[in-house]
Amino acid sequence: MAHLVLPGEPDRRLFSPPSRHAVAADDRLSADAAFRTVSSGVALLWRGGYPAARHLLDAVDRRIPPPPLDDHSRYRADRARRARLLSLLYVPLDPGHVVPLRRAPDVRAACTAVYGPLDTAAAVPLRELLGVLGAAEWRRTGVAVPALGARIHPHHGVFAPVRQEYVDLVAETPLPGTELAFDIGTGTGVLAAVLAHRGVARVVATDSAPGAVACAAENLARLGFADRVEVVRADLFPRGRAPLVVANPPWLPGRPRTPLDRAVYDPGSRMLRGFLDRARKHLTPDGEAWLVLSDLAEHLGLRTRGELLGWIAAAGLRVAGRTDAAPRHPRALDPADPLHRARSAEVTSLWRLSP
Repeated sequence: MAHLVLPGEPDRRLFSPPSRHAVAADDRLSADAAFRTVSSGVALLWRGGYPAARHLLDAVDRRIPPPPLDDHSRYRADRARRARLLSLLYVPLDPGHVVPLRRAPDVRAACTAVYGPLDTAAAVPLRELLGVLGAAEWRRTGVAVPALGARIHPHHGVFAPVRQEYVDLVAETPLPGTELAFDIGTGTGVLAAVLAHRGVARVVATDSAPGAVACAAENLARLGFADRVEVVRADLFPRGRAPLVVANPPWLPGRPRTPLDRAVYDPGSRMLRGFLDRARKHLTPDGEAWLVLSDLAEHLGLRTRGELLGWIAAAGLRVAGRTDAAPRHPRALDPADPLHRARSAEVTSLWRLSP
């Protein structure tokens, strides 16, 4: 057995290692043996070639049974188990974030950006490392946003605007005014950028996560909006009132299990209800709160339309209008997706709410 030291310790900012011990493994290990080992809760510390580790990870993934169709609770349980098992294949890191394996890529810049300097030998789950490398590529190339005619560059752990339905809703709905807007939970800053692109003179974008604040500030500066958009760290609202406040909260009630899950799952609908409950205090008398929300939770039985309308009314808001958009993302069109029935029926709406 070998003790594993992970980058980012002792704060372990990005992940908690599922196992503190590992057995050495190399290219001679079969996928069946690897699956049995990780299923028993023992991690594998890889000593073979890097491409073989990638192949083994894929092979172990294929051996994990898929969940039944259209069962959200089983789907989440399967995702959690899958992530736990796949995170038990570790690769070593030498000081400076060098992977000492045959044909390993250069991960130094990507790992340093996420973990900071590494001065001692360490190990990292290959699955985590692949996520870091993928995020670095997305940050470099960006995601095309047609509503902006430009690209947004997400940072590691910040949800990328790969679905354009909600962006287009904000880009096309008539503005109640152009002097000031608040973008609540800005993430990459994409909606703040859309509002500035549409001519809003001043936008205050907030997020509670430091990584998102840095990501949004960088994107808005790159797009030339730094003089009109202020990015601040805040729990929902900044101080003051605005004629327009916009929020695209996580769409599903539930506990997030990864940093990216925080963009999808909202424990107890905290952000959704917090936005609704406090929006009136931050709106001018003739202002509008734009709530951008998918009804996927309703199709999965996690929230009813009546509950949502009740929360809106209890917050002293009324529905002034609603614009809907059908899903265009590939998973909604894939019958093999475990949640295909719900995803194919999903509608994303922009709710215009008035005090």
